[in-house]
Order: sequence, then structure tokens, then C-alpha cells
Amino acid sequence: MDIRQLRYFIAIVEEGKISAAAKRLHLTQPPLSQQLKAMEEELGSTLVERSGKHLEVTEAGKALYKYALQMNQLMEEAKMEVREVGKGVNGRLSLGVNTFSFGELPHVLHQFQRQFPKVTYKIQQNESAHLCKLVRDREVELAIIRLPLELDDFEVLHLYTEPFYFISSDKQRLFQRDVSLQDIQNQPLILPSTQGLGVHYLILEAFSRFHLHPHVTGECSDISLLLDLVSSGFCGSIVPETVLKRHKGYPIHAHKISGSAEMSAPVGLIWLKNHSLSKIAQNFVDILIMEHH
Repeated sequence: MDIRQLRYFIAIVEEGKISAAAKRLHLTQPPLSQQLKAMEEELGSTLVERSGKHLEVTEAGKALYKYALQMNQLMEEAKMEVREVGKGVNGRLSLGVNTFSFGELPHVLHQFQRQFPKVTYKIQQNESAHLCKLVRDREVELAIIRLPLELDDFEVLHLYTEPFYFISSDKQRLFQRDVSLQDIQNQPLILPSTQGLGVHYLILEAFSRFHLHPHVTGECSDISLLLDLVSSGFCGSIVPETVLKRHKGYPIHAHKISGSAEMSAPVGLIWLKNHSLSKIAQNFVDILIMEHH
């Protein structure tokens, strides 16, 4: 039995006559009668009995009719859902997000949700190198990462370049303006760090490029604790702008690191090269392009 035969049977039951069912299905009567006979032979059961001009549905026929309706409904729902997933209207967006980057993600997801309210989300936060692995392993389809990294396997959409700031307690107003790396190399610094995180490397690499030797007294992987330490006057630190946007209300001064040794890091969206993006992911990429270009 196939779905076509089940639809024929639904029409026969609902119309009560082969002639009326054939008309509804735009068929002639003989092939419809043949299909009914073939179904009865396959199931080994009489499905309808003639009663004068009308057909009476047997108990076996009633059981089949119940399932035929369910299967037809499921088939219609499947077609609709597949079409919607194909258009990116339905389904799941799987996205990796770097630990510190992209403070505007909620805004972008709001825009996306307004256009695609049926889509659900799988969002994983991790450091950039691990996110690259998740994209390679197809655990997530897209990832927002901090560059630079080895990106031969990926398509990259540059989103923005994020400046870094020197932060200190507002009890010690050390500077009145933007600062250079040279200005702050003698300040005791505790740097943000988690295992393998690019930000820590990026900060040390910037000092080293200008042959400067920062006074690094430690590292701290918990940003809230780091900001508490800075607020208390225990140390200064260097953080990307996103940290300041996401953690407001701390009694600190933030000075942009500028001049010839300006510190900044590009943030980009990546996906697998030579991999056809799902329509959902493509729709998300399109919204990001609109927001950033």
C-alpha cells in the first residue's frame, strides 16, 4: 500500500460511492475499483460492502480509514515542514560564539527571530580555536570567532575590528586620555585568560612587537572577579571592548589603547569551505551582512 492508495480509500469512504470518489479524484471508475480490490487483496480483508447504491464501510475498513487519515495528515505536515526548512523558515540555527566577542548577538538574534519566529537555537560558547573544531566536526554550522587563526578550511565574513582598553580603579586616576602600550607597561597587570584563549596571547604579542616588557603579575579566567580586582585597586588589566559593554557598573576607568601600538582584534563569522550552508544559516549570515555593511 502507498499513500496514493490511502488517499483513494479516504475519498471512497467519504463519498460513499465509487463514482463520486472517482469524480473527486479526477479518475475514471474502473482504475479506482481496481485499486480498492488490490488493497483488499493485500490486506486480506474486505474494506467496503455494497449496500444498494451506497458502500458500507466494514470494521476493517473503519480501522484503515482512521490510519489513512493520520498518515495523510503526517504526509502533508512533512511536506510543509520540509518546504519551510528548505526556505529557512523552520528548523534550528546552530551557532558557536567566542567567549569574549560579539556583545551585539542578542540584538542580531532579535532581528532574526522577528523574521523567522519558528526557528529554534543551539548556541555554544567557547574559545575561538575550539569553535573552529566544532565547525569542522559539524557540531555547529556557524561560529563567531576572534581572529587571527588558521582559517584555511573556512569561509570568513569579517564583522568588525574591536579595540582594547586599559582599565584601572577609579580610585587611581592614572591617565586623563587614551594610552599607548608604552604608557602602561610598568603598571601591574592581571590579564584575562582561559585555557588557550587568544586574547591573552594577543595582548602579550602586541607588547612584544614593540619590544616592550609589561609588568604582568598574573592572569584571571573569571571576568567578574578580574573586574572586582581592578575596581579594588589591586591591579590594572587590558580587555576587549565587549567586556566593558557586557559588564557595566564597575568603578573603573577605561582608556582606549591607541597610537602607533593601537591594539585591536578582528571578529569574524566562519563556516566550512565548500560546504553548502543550510537556508537557516544563510538567512542568519544575510542579516549579519545587513547589520555590518
